[in-house]
Amino acid sequence: MPKTQADAPECFVDLNLDQIVDAVTAGRAEYDLKPFFHVSLHDADAVRFRHEVFQDLEDTRVFEHIVDFANRMRQMRKQLETAEKLRYRYQKERLFLDAASTYCEAVSILLDNLSDAKLHSRGFRAFRNFLEGHIGSNDFIALKDKIAKLYDSLSAVHYCMHIKGGRISVRKAAAEIDYSAEVERSFEKFRRGAVESHLCDIPDYLEMNHIEAAVVDMVAKLYPETFDALDTFFQKHPDFADSRIIGFDREVQFYLSWIEYMRRFATAELPFCYPDVSPSDKAIHSIESFDLALAAKLLTEKAPIVCNDFLLKGPERIFVVTGPNQGGKTTFARMFGQLHFLASLGCPVPGKEARLFLFDRLFTHFEKEEDVANLRGKLEDDLIRIHQVLEQATPGSVVIMNEIFTSTTLHDALFLGRKVMERIMALDLIAVCVTFVDELASLSDKTVSLTSMVDPDNPARRTFKVIRRPADGRSHAMAIARLHGLAYADLKERLKP
Repeated sequence: MPKTQADAPECFVDLNLDQIVDAVTAGRAEYDLKPFFHVSLHDADAVRFRHEVFQDLEDTRVFEHIVDFANRMRQMRKQLETAEKLRYRYQKERLFLDAASTYCEAVSILLDNLSDAKLHSRGFRAFRNFLEGHIGSNDFIALKDKIAKLYDSLSAVHYCMHIKGGRISVRKAAAEIDYSAEVERSFEKFRRGAVESHLCDIPDYLEMNHIEAAVVDMVAKLYPETFDALDTFFQKHPDFADSRIIGFDREVQFYLSWIEYMRRFATAELPFCYPDVSPSDKAIHSIESFDLALAAKLLTEKAPIVCNDFLLKGPERIFVVTGPNQGGKTTFARMFGQLHFLASLGCPVPGKEARLFLFDRLFTHFEKEEDVANLRGKLEDDLIRIHQVLEQATPGSVVIMNEIFTSTTLHDALFLGRKVMERIMALDLIAVCVTFVDELASLSDKTVSLTSMVDPDNPARRTFKVIRRPADGRSHAMAIARLHGLAYADLKERLKP
């Protein structure tokens, strides 16, 4: 099952993964799920293990069985939390007994449901085998037996109260007459069909007041064996729930939460797939993928969502993305990073099909505002941060750079960019470089030029499609100039005497 890490990786904010995880885990604070989304897997078989679990949960019946189990376990936790807050001994112990009963029921029903299910994943089949052993164990059988006997004993407790003035006395019930049935019979002749109900729901466990608690104490003296047994059960079974069951209840939410998040995109017919992953093969591709954080925002705005493809083959390692501002370059870079990180979690990823690299670390270098506290200029800060990235990166890393060296001249940006790219190529890293420097797109056979496209009939309108194409920033500028009548020929004609 998933490992955890409390702090989010440094790349989270740059890739908007923090927004995605916030949305996925919303409403599940009790499970503390975010740490599960912070730890990447580095073994392809571990990724496939999680894929198998997700695929079992695609079966609606299996999904509903797990949700039912989770609801029962949530009820158990609420009972325990309420019991912890109660002041009066026997009320606390009775609610604790109810929690233990809820636990036994949840586990038993889950096994019954999973026994009938067609499970294929190693994870669920192993857990079902564990459940069979757990429920068949002497400890679990003894726990259920004690609970059943206590319920039988408590249901046999009958007493009468005698109230006179400010005094209350209690005795065991004898052969008392039940007047409720006789009253109903007497008023039966006045019944004129169904009437509006004025019943209201009252919480099951309002805390007793001191008078009620005193009455229960008196009743306990009338039935000492029953209440001693209740007390003993409370003392001897503080941790009645098996830690592995508790762990499963939390960890399976990792899968449920992601499945429910993916369902939000079904209305827009946006695809998800199980990516092939490899820690060694750097031939990667994706078809019809999209930026998940942006897509979630656009769905609420009922705006169109643009999907993009990518492919690296042979010696190719680096996407160099150029094109007009606000054309989808940064979105492409974020999509690329999201796909790789989510694939490393073993989650289905946005797209019809994908083969992705299972990295050891994922680094990002996105433009940041100057920090007045460190007294460094923007260029110096860019250089220091990219140096730190390249010092830590290995041939198994992925690096995503967005608009680096924008604070310097084109000449200096080309010089520095070439040095960074040479280091990336020497390490044989998979990388994305979003840049305004067209020359970086054709440095070697390891670089692939991608360009964000515009409408050919209206160069001012972005299509947000990013395709393989040689970098040519000048042609875009010329198209806009011609659109507005500002090309050289237009100006020359206009300025004729």
